[in-house]
Amino acid sequence: MVAVTLPDQAGAGDSGNRSTAAGAAAGDAVGREGVVEDAPEEKDRGIGSDPLTDAETERAQKSALDSNGLRSSARDVEGDRGPQRLSTNLAESEPGEGGAGAPRRAQVVYYDYKKDTVITKTVNLDTGKVETTDQAQNVQSPPSAEELTEAASLLIADKHGKGLKQDFKKATGKALAGPGDLELSGFVFRKETIKSVPSDLTECGKHRCLQVVAKVKSGPWIDTRAFVVDLSARSVGRLG
Repeated sequence: MVAVTLPDQAGAGDSGNRSTAAGAAAGDAVGREGVVEDAPEEKDRGIGSDPLTDAETERAQKSALDSNGLRSSARDVEGDRGPQRLSTNLAESEPGEGGAGAPRRAQVVYYDYKKDTVITKTVNLDTGKVETTDQAQNVQSPPSAEELTEAASLLIADKHGKGLKQDFKKATGKALAGPGDLELSGFVFRKETIKSVPSDLTECGKHRCLQVVAKVKSGPWIDTRAFVVDLSARSVGRLG
């Protein structure tokens, strides 16, 4: 038998080093454990057309309430002292104003249930002063969450709320305790959209009237669209 000597495999002695290097490379390819960074702190003041900051919103609402005795003279949806706030938004810039250095203003909209009046105050966020106050009747803005809750409370307590309570119990097996058991949405009732307005709803438009849309939490919708809640008169009417 002839003995044949085979040459060493090229680089065979380096195989361990290559494995180590490959392992290190693979380790480098795996991303580092994620690091969750804190959200940046919100600035006290926005710039240009930035949305209102929490601080600006709070400052605008305080300035609006403190002007012209509004806090003491107006009434909210529950009849308590102070107007019902509907919204607070960044106001549009005046003609000729623009850029990052333009004054920022907030528009705060309230409803005074004592006078059935929408009150809109424009607050200069740089000076904290109320620049304009507009009042209007027979104008109805979209409802606030507080108004929807109060409307649902009135409906539940009214004779027209009997079906709502029955449907809730059928869906859940429990008695309806209050608005907190429901997911609420809704809209302003506009009497000009129907042909025949019931006598107890003829003041809607001048009065603040809502139609409530109710849903069982994590459950079905309950049809309450036939009922209109007059928040100004604190009464409930039925359509049709």
